[in-house]
Amino acid sequence: MCGICGFVGSGSGETLERMSILLRHRGPDDSGTWMSAVPPVHLANRRLAVVDLPGGHQPILTDDGQFVIVFNGEIYNHRELRAELQERGHKFQSDHSDTEVVLLGYREWGSRLPERLNGMWAYAIYDRARGQLFCSRDRFGKKPFFYTRTRDGFVFASELTSLAAHPSVTKTVSRPALQKYFAHGYIPAPWSILDGVFKLPGGCSLLLDVRSLDYRVEKYWDLVLEPFERLPANPEEEWGEQLRELLDRAVHRRLLADVPVGVFLSGGIDSSAVTAFAARHVPVGQLKTFSIGFSEKSFDETSYGLLVRAQFKTDHKLETLSVARARQFVASIARQRYRHILSRQGAHQIGRQKRTVRHRFIQPSQAFIDQLAGARHGKRFQFMIGLKLRANEQPVARLVETLLGKSDAEGLARIKL
Repeated sequence: MCGICGFVGSGSGETLERMSILLRHRGPDDSGTWMSAVPPVHLANRRLAVVDLPGGHQPILTDDGQFVIVFNGEIYNHRELRAELQERGHKFQSDHSDTEVVLLGYREWGSRLPERLNGMWAYAIYDRARGQLFCSRDRFGKKPFFYTRTRDGFVFASELTSLAAHPSVTKTVSRPALQKYFAHGYIPAPWSILDGVFKLPGGCSLLLDVRSLDYRVEKYWDLVLEPFERLPANPEEEWGEQLRELLDRAVHRRLLADVPVGVFLSGGIDSSAVTAFAARHVPVGQLKTFSIGFSEKSFDETSYGLLVRAQFKTDHKLETLSVARARQFVASIARQRYRHILSRQGAHQIGRQKRTVRHRFIQPSQAFIDQLAGARHGKRFQFMIGLKLRANEQPVARLVETLLGKSDAEGLARIKL
């Protein structure tokens, strides 16, 4: 993960540096800033280098200096888009930076660019000629983007701690957001825990006029659930094959990086399926997997991960977490990533902090329900599926077979679901 931040209006280079420093845990490999005095625009990036290590320094400017970008995320179809842009006459400065693809893609397609992107992202592009700041977030909102319109400016950042470091940002708890948290277990976009601070919703873009500070948010994509026109004779077989093809393609895209790639393996359905698909594209014994166990046996599920490791012959690393060790991380995680604490993802964040030090890019194994439907819709599906599973455990076995295929599912039959 990387981190971005910036502001338009009041503030100084020192303000930008304070905001950037608070994101250094997101991007330990590189950092950069860009500033304009008139109109006052400040942009910063903290980079975790994954693609084009020497050529991906940010912020990146076009050769004529009109456009400048700060970017967080990864574009999986950047090679195809680069080839298309080159055919249209665009000249690239980097070898294969996906960030530069987004930058020149915006020059070519403008606000329609997000519709062409396959990936996860949050970025801001400043068009100096038009005096506009264009910001976008990926379809399901995997990459965070917080923003606020202050009395004399506009501020944005990947995390609230960074955004709140700007002196113009009001640090008052939002009561409506707090009510939503207790109602849903999380704070849905566009709200945030701070009053007047918003999350750019997934599938949305924001366009700001840097002179008037007027902005508008527009949705470029939405998930629409519609009934099927027809049902196949054997829906589990036909749709299962389509699902396996899509997941295999998605996992393979995420394995393409210039640094070692690994999988967080809990032994559950989602991470086990990711491991199974990844193993198809990595030589036997070279796929790296990571698990977190607990010294408290009633919480520990590492035995399931070990079964998956044995089935797919991965290079597995296990980290055992005691209560004493967990206490060492709580304070720092709460300061840096309290969004994860509020959504009960603290253990995952501990693992990410521990392991990304040695392996610079770890492929997330987040729930397939959230990946396929988004967290907002996934909550509904989880509830409905939960009702079925409590009534009958057979759907679990069928789901495993649908995701992995019959042969791999039989190899995992020892796992008690």
